[in-house]
Amino acid sequence: MLKISLEETVAGIGPLDGEAMAAAGARQDELIKPKGSLGMLEDISVRLAGIFSQNKPTIENKIHILAAGDHGVVVEGVSAYPQEVTPQMVMNFLAGGAAINVLARHVDVRVIVVDAGVNAELPPHPDLISMPAGRGTANMAQGPAMSLEQARLCIENGISIAAREIESGADLIGTGDMGIGNTTAASAITSVICDIDPLEVTGLGAGIAEDQREHKANVIRKAIDLNRPDPSDGLDVLTKLGGFEIGFLAGVMLGAAAAGRPVLIDGFISGAAALIAYTICPAAKDYMIASHLSVERGHGHALQHIGLKPILDLGMRLGEGTGAALAMLIVEAAAKCLAEMPTFAEAGVSDKE
Repeated sequence: MLKISLEETVAGIGPLDGEAMAAAGARQDELIKPKGSLGMLEDISVRLAGIFSQNKPTIENKIHILAAGDHGVVVEGVSAYPQEVTPQMVMNFLAGGAAINVLARHVDVRVIVVDAGVNAELPPHPDLISMPAGRGTANMAQGPAMSLEQARLCIENGISIAAREIESGADLIGTGDMGIGNTTAASAITSVICDIDPLEVTGLGAGIAEDQREHKANVIRKAIDLNRPDPSDGLDVLTKLGGFEIGFLAGVMLGAAAAGRPVLIDGFISGAAALIAYTICPAAKDYMIASHLSVERGHGHALQHIGLKPILDLGMRLGEGTGAALAMLIVEAAAKCLAEMPTFAEAGVSDKE
């Protein structure tokens, strides 16, 4: 597989096509409907035009990239589930039995499962991509979660997978995650980059109690004080506090932006990955679409920091990319309305006077 450097990728991320967006906006205003009546669908379609550099963009091939990784910080008692659940769930994804598999079948999207750093020897499987940057991260409460080299590796692995899939025809990419302990890493990343106290961005994860939430926030505070990550340096934040799957997804987002394709941000973990990608390259934001608002406390802060407005608000907090899968239908609908609806003139319908 062709390896693409982080620097080369960032250099290839440019602004959206303003001419295509202007043409799409003008067409939206002429379609047989009151101007602006399709609300957010109109906004999405115009942004898709800018991303694809096409006046009437079409989405033919959807994929969903689900990255899994483990976190050394689980030894601090921050999770309700044991770390063994991560490899067990990976096998469940491959067997087609998880929530993301059900929803992916519903929206007709192919799921790509990636071992970005699971702390287990996973058995070979034809549908598993093995690209671990390590066998789980180190305990961030005792030092950096990973080395700088590992941080760069997991990002560039994500870039490479995105580039490969887009080269093969992917038009829309969803992002998803799995990793016991990853809400701790996501909360830490969000706290640092958004400059918010850890307790304000730390939620209940997979089901911890309120007193455990406070303990979790204290562990995060300890990790931040010990590692002193630079909030303006996404690579440094990932190194000190992140997870391999978070870095991998950040790479997917950067790779999609460089290739001129939209990427759907899922929930809190994908939101933390988006913060890393945005901090590394702010221009990547224009290619991100926020699928939904997670009930995890930090997710709304992450989206607000980047400047993204979520499509859905369903009270979800599962991860796996479940929100991203659902939002794919809406993004597709937005593109189809722009491309397939006639204008007043084309339909022979009188416009308002």
